[in-house]
Amino acid sequence: MAVKFRDYYEVLGVDRSVKQEEIQRAYRKLARKYHPDVNKSPDAENKFKEINEAYEVLKDPEKRKKYDQLGAHWKDGQDFRPPPGWETHFDFGRAGGPGRTEFHWGGTGGFSDFFEALFGGRGGEPFAGMRGARAQTWSQAGSDQEATIRISLEDAFHGATKSITLQMQSITPQGQVSVQSKNYEVKIPRGILNGQKIRLAGQGGEGIGGGPRGDLYLKVEIDPHPVYQVEGKDLTYILPLTPWEAALGAEVEVPTLSGPVTLKIPPGTQSRQKLRLRGKGMPSPKGVPGDLYVVVNIVVPKKPTERERELFEELRRVSRFRPRS
Repeated sequence: MAVKFRDYYEVLGVDRSVKQEEIQRAYRKLARKYHPDVNKSPDAENKFKEINEAYEVLKDPEKRKKYDQLGAHWKDGQDFRPPPGWETHFDFGRAGGPGRTEFHWGGTGGFSDFFEALFGGRGGEPFAGMRGARAQTWSQAGSDQEATIRISLEDAFHGATKSITLQMQSITPQGQVSVQSKNYEVKIPRGILNGQKIRLAGQGGEGIGGGPRGDLYLKVEIDPHPVYQVEGKDLTYILPLTPWEAALGAEVEVPTLSGPVTLKIPPGTQSRQKLRLRGKGMPSPKGVPGDLYVVVNIVVPKKPTERERELFEELRRVSRFRPRS
């Protein structure tokens, strides 16, 4: 018996070549839009069932692979007969298997004839009970959300507690978008790096039908620093030296985020030469701390005194150093 072909990619509004992550994003967006708890239109329930059926197939790489074997030439609503032996060659798993949908359905009706012709109606536990009376067992976990938090390098180095205010969106029971301000006390872990995220469990999007809230992830951006450059967990500091300090060697004080240290400058140090202070970069509570790299920058007086000029003239006369030869 022929059934009507269902184009699951068209149902979710995605291309056949998209990755699994895009399928999940498309499903979540449509499921929130047509969820009967927030969408009271007459078509919402049927549309929601179509979305769940499509996701039930496309969310699982193996099911999706077998579905794709039917080919891309089929159009939604065309008469279709499963290939001979399809139901005996492919077992898509029984209720309670891996990869369950994120919604629980307790309404009337079931899978489409197309689905049952291909998979025998064994899509998974969340659709068990579709043929019974509606039990109002809708539930979906809230979506994870992400925001950006800007902090100083000192806060990232030492750790801190910051008060921030974020504008959060939520969907009302009437399906409207509500924007609210919410305050958070955020603990900045010591040694956090640029681009890392702080997880605030249960502070994301609201769940539907009693589902748990999602998480809120705060992406850390460290403000530019007037003294140090940040490269991962390593820091760079530009150290100005006089020509005689570089030529003769010296001991100079270098600032670090944990306090000043004395650095020994070897005789003959060149401009742009890099000296390392091991372990003086960003701390790492669970690993090896970063390093502080001191980059030498040889400087001369812009307005030398008369005596300094005399000494430089004398040096020019007696020195045999020829840097360009």
